[in-house]
Amino acid sequence: MVTPALTLYYDGNCSICRAQMSRLRERDRAGCLAFSDITAPGFAAQEVGVSMEALGTEIHVRTADGCLLVGIDSLIAIYTALGRGWWVAPLRWRTLRPLFSAMYRSLARNRYRLSACADGVCNMAGKS
Repeated sequence: MVTPALTLYYDGNCSICRAQMSRLRERDRAGCLAFSDITAPGFAAQEVGVSMEALGTEIHVRTADGCLLVGIDSLIAIYTALGRGWWVAPLRWRTLRPLFSAMYRSLARNRYRLSACADGVCNMAGKS
């Protein structure tokens, strides 16, 4: 059995997050990723070493050597592990990094509102 290079901590209540994790699972032919839904029964944030609030704010990734990555650093590590580091190369560019970080944080903060129209179906609760 291969020891995963990265453990991804994601919000299983978020349809955007679930869809992205599904795509990552499909691309992970080498088994280098492990997935941990922070909303699953029995999940213990203290084992990660950060609060549930922090885990629910941005994606977190634990490397095999124990380093905890957050936000776009997580994305860089994930796609690099999958052999697709070139997809996220601009996230490393010093001049654009603050912009991409702000964009990611905005997406993460608004993911529930954005996921109201996931998979071609919009949740129109409260609309008449």
